[in-house]
Amino acid sequence: MTRKLYWEDSYTREFQAKAISIESNLVELNQTAFYPTGGGEPNDTGKLIQNGNEFFVSNVFKKEDKILHKVDKEGLKIGELKGIINWERRYLLMRMHTAAHLLATLIHNETDALITGGNLDTEKSRLDFNLETFDKEMISRLIQDANKLIKQGAEVKSYIMKREDAMKIPGVIKLAEALPPAISELRIVEIVGIDRQADGGNHVKNLNEIGSIEVVKMENKGKDNRRLYFTVGP
Repeated sequence: MTRKLYWEDSYTREFQAKAISIESNLVELNQTAFYPTGGGEPNDTGKLIQNGNEFFVSNVFKKEDKILHKVDKEGLKIGELKGIINWERRYLLMRMHTAAHLLATLIHNETDALITGGNLDTEKSRLDFNLETFDKEMISRLIQDANKLIKQGAEVKSYIMKREDAMKIPGVIKLAEALPPAISELRIVEIVGIDRQADGGNHVKNLNEIGSIEVVKMENKGKDNRRLYFTVGP
């Protein structure tokens, strides 16, 4: 199983690792700071460097208990190498992800709505909720509340909990479809004093790193399905 350095410290920009399996341009490392696509968060990009040769990483994905890195060319060998994350992209996605959690909990607290879908991106991100209607005045007020909380700041931390203990936390699952019973442990992302959610992605250490949240667009996507596009400001 690949060691997930991005869980240990999402601020890791460079790391040392070993290529332990190579098939064409797909590389498995013994440990990685590259986040694989999942949970609405896209994969990291960057490069692997070995013996002075650079291999650009365009895709990272999970396959069973492996994390595979797709590079732009063949030539990597089994052995030591260095990984470098595209930090500007990663950090923007971290800000987006924490902003999504903050929005989700404020909307859930107000309406009991759960998330039915979502996707993070560098320019704008989206959240889908099982709501009959979007009250524009309510959303505007909740965005103002979110930005006040961001300005005040709050610690963001993550930890592992046994599923039975985590499920006792009110609102720990904000997805309309709960996680499968086969998962015995959950990773919890906590915005201290504000929210605790089960989540496997990357987040900033403090709300104030988000900057601000701005609504881009709101859409009606069918019965009981409302879509919110948002972005983060400087």
